[in-house]
Amino acid sequence: MLFKKSHLNEVLETTSESMDVFVPAIVDGTSRFALYGEQGEVTEPNFQLQNTKIPPKGLLFPSTEKLYTWGKGPDGTFIESALETPRPFVAFGVRPCDAAAIERMDQVFLSKGYIDEFYQAKRNALTIVAIACPRTSDACFCDSMGQSPNAAPEADILLLEGNDAFEVRVQTERGQALADTWKPFLEEGGIDRQPIECTTKVSMEGVAEKLHGMFDSPLWDEVSTACLTCGSCTFICPTCHCFDLSQARKKEENARFRCWDSCMFKDYTLMAGNHNPREQKRNRVRQRFMHKLCFFEERYGEPLCVGCGRCLVDCPASMDITAIIDRVNAEPAQKGEDHA
Repeated sequence: MLFKKSHLNEVLETTSESMDVFVPAIVDGTSRFALYGEQGEVTEPNFQLQNTKIPPKGLLFPSTEKLYTWGKGPDGTFIESALETPRPFVAFGVRPCDAAAIERMDQVFLSKGYIDEFYQAKRNALTIVAIACPRTSDACFCDSMGQSPNAAPEADILLLEGNDAFEVRVQTERGQALADTWKPFLEEGGIDRQPIECTTKVSMEGVAEKLHGMFDSPLWDEVSTACLTCGSCTFICPTCHCFDLSQARKKEENARFRCWDSCMFKDYTLMAGNHNPREQKRNRVRQRFMHKLCFFEERYGEPLCVGCGRCLVDCPASMDITAIIDRVNAEPAQKGEDHA
C-alpha cells in the first residue's frame, strides 16, 4: 500500500481527529516532536530533518512530570496520585534509531519485574509511525549498533519514502487500526527504494566483555580531560533516563515531581553524609560509557546506544563515542572484576 505525498496533510488531519499527533518540527529554533494541528504547536511538519535535536523520548518520559500531591484537607492528610489516562497519540515521523530507543526505554520502565505506571500509561496510548531514513549523516552509525536506517521493527507502521509517495508497511495490530483510517488515501503499490547504510562504522563484537577489564584503565583519565560535564549528551540522548525527584509547595498542597537528571553532574551520586562515589570527572565519564556499552547489554542483551549520532554532533568538546569504541577495541584484553 502507499499514499501520495500530496495526501500527507490529509492523512495527518484524519489521524488528528481521533488522536493527538506529534510530528518533527522546528519550534523556537530547536527541532523536536511538536503537537500538530490548528490547536497544537505547528501546522507544518518537517520530515526532511535527519533527526530532531530533542528526541521523542519526552513524549513518554517528560523532562518534568508530576507524580503525586499531598497536603492537609478537611478530612486530614491526603495523598493523591497525579497519574492520568492520556488521550491516544501518535509519534509520526520517528526515525528507526529513535524507534529502537523507545524499545530500550520499554525495557527499563516495563520489564525485569518493574512497571512504571506513569510511563506505562503513555506507552499504552502511543502509536509509532516511523519513516525510514532517506539518507544518513556522517554522525549516524545505527547499523553498527544492531539497527538499520531502512527498517524499524519496533514501530507500528513503517513508511518508506519515494519521490512522490510513501509506501505503508503495517507491522502491528495497533498500526493496522491506524492504517484503516487512512483507507480513503491508500492505493495498491509500492516504491522502488534502494537500501542505504551508514558510512560511519564501529565494531561492537566483544566490547562489553573487554570493558569489564578496563574499569581502572588510564583510558578514562585521557578521554575525560576534554569533557565539560555539561550534561548535553545525556539530555539529547534518546535512551538516557536518569532522573531526580523534587517537590514544590503551593499554599496547603505539596507536589512531588520527577525531572531529568544526568550522570555527568557531580551531585547526581551525592549521598546523605556527603559521600560521593563519582566525585571525580573520570568516574562519571567512565560510568556513562560503561553503562551504554557494557552494563545495559549484560542486563538486557543489547547496548543502550542506538547510534543516532546526536552526541557526536552536539557535544561542545567534540567527544566521540565511536572513537572511544575504537579505542576500546584497540586495547589488549584484560581480566576485570564485576563493577556493574
